[in-house]
Amino acid sequence: MKRAQIVLYHLSRLALALTFVYAGAVKMQDVVAFAGHVAAYQLLPYAMNYLVAATLPYVEFLAGLLLLLNSRVRPALVALGGMNLVFMLALLSVLLRGLDIDCGCFDPGGGQDVSATAALLRDVGLMILVVLVWWLRSQKPVISNQIIR
Repeated sequence: MKRAQIVLYHLSRLALALTFVYAGAVKMQDVVAFAGHVAAYQLLPYAMNYLVAATLPYVEFLAGLLLLLNSRVRPALVALGGMNLVFMLALLSVLLRGLDIDCGCFDPGGGQDVSATAALLRDVGLMILVVLVWWLRSQKPVISNQIIR
C-alpha cells in the first residue's frame, strides 16, 4: 500500500503539473484572444477581463511548475484548487444562463470548441486530482522520506 500511495501521489501530481503548465503556456501565447474568452462568460467588467487574461496564465504556469518540481506543493495546490473552483462556478453560471461559449481553457485562439459541460466535467476531474494530491501529501508519515519533500 505504501508503494502504491507513492506512485499515485507522483502520477497525480505530474498530471496536474503538466495540465496547468500547458494551459498557462498556451494562454500566454495569445492573451488578447484569451481575454475575449474571459469576456464571453459575461461575469466581469470590461477592463477586468484583460487583467484576468494577463495574470491567470502566469499563475497557472507557475503553480504547475512548482508541482512539476515537487516544491511548495501545498501552496500550488491551494492556488490551483482555488482557481479551479472559480472556473467550475463560472462554467456552472454559463450553463445556468444558457450561454453557448467555448471555455478557452486550452485553445484561446479558437479552432477547438469545448462546450461548457465538457469543460465542467474536466474541471471536476482536475479538482479530484487536487484533493487526491493534497490527501496523499498529508499521508507523509506513511510515505515518509520516499521522494516527497
